Amino acid sequence: MAKNDATQALVSAGSLQEIIHPVKYHLDEFQTYFRNSVRSNVSLLDLIVRYIARQKGKRVRPALVFLAAELCGGITERSYIGATMVELLHTATLVHDDVVDDAEERRGVASINAVWKNKAAVLVGDFFLSRGLLISVENGEYDFLRVTSTAVKRMSEGELLQIQKSRQKNIDEQTYFQIIADKTASLLSTCCEVGAMSASPDIKSHEAMRLYGEHCGLAFQIRDDILDYISRTTILGKPVGNDLREKKITLPLIYACSVVEASEAKKIIRLVKSGKITNEGIEYVHDFVKRNGGIEYSIAVAQREAEKAIAQLAYFPESQAKQSLTQFAYYVIHRKK
Repeated sequence: MAKNDATQALVSAGSLQEIIHPVKYHLDEFQTYFRNSVRSNVSLLDLIVRYIARQKGKRVRPALVFLAAELCGGITERSYIGATMVELLHTATLVHDDVVDDAEERRGVASINAVWKNKAAVLVGDFFLSRGLLISVENGEYDFLRVTSTAVKRMSEGELLQIQKSRQKNIDEQTYFQIIADKTASLLSTCCEVGAMSASPDIKSHEAMRLYGEHCGLAFQIRDDILDYISRTTILGKPVGNDLREKKITLPLIYACSVVEASEAKKIIRLVKSGKITNEGIEYVHDFVKRNGGIEYSIAVAQREAEKAIAQLAYFPESQAKQSLTQFAYYVIHRKK
């Protein structure tokens, strides 16, 4: 697909509910399938699992598995297994992330560690990871196991690289992309690749969907980083400027620093890295980024990644699933939260 065609395809996107509509039946069935996969004889564990299950979320990741499967030949029992493995991995990382970040809430609801303390939260995360491993082994899905294990490795490396870089005084664009590719894009890439694998033996379709998910994941994270500069707390569901409070240097700031004098860039980075940034300081950095084109540049980069994702879909014939995946790439770069 040429760039102009890809850009034109973005125009027809709808809401997330419209995007996932072709696989809504399977997503509804998946809720029961997933709950059955995490049942336990330990009452505390079952209580926490039910608490997590009530926080339904957007179901983006299982939806991507099903849409990729539908695109590549049709949803099968293997698609449900793959979606379960991905959702278990995703849930485990969320629970562990809240412990690492000492977060008391997730999207306005008390986190597992806030309600049951860190020890229980870590063990619940471990349980989800182990269930994913066991489900793959029990069903002989060793290719799924390879792909999801690679995602866990990448996500861990991305987090550790970000921790390493947070202690330094600067971060370049190449390192930023390495971090977000491993931390965020790896999981969306896994969803799409596993979905394709569940429906077809065609290696080219697996690779096309892996790359589609990778580029969507990059665009998703860049949009997240843009929203931290332009959204409002009531819309975003978390404090605006949170990245700066956590001393994270993301693409809008990286670009803005690259186009000013070194002395001015150092002053801004020093303020962010101090760990003592005030609300006034956040406003100052936000103004600096906006004045120096950081938002516009990041929007353009996210758009480029979405177009790269859509280009991967040229391998497949037209279908409802293809239209939904095209729309999803658009949704990723235009969402408000």
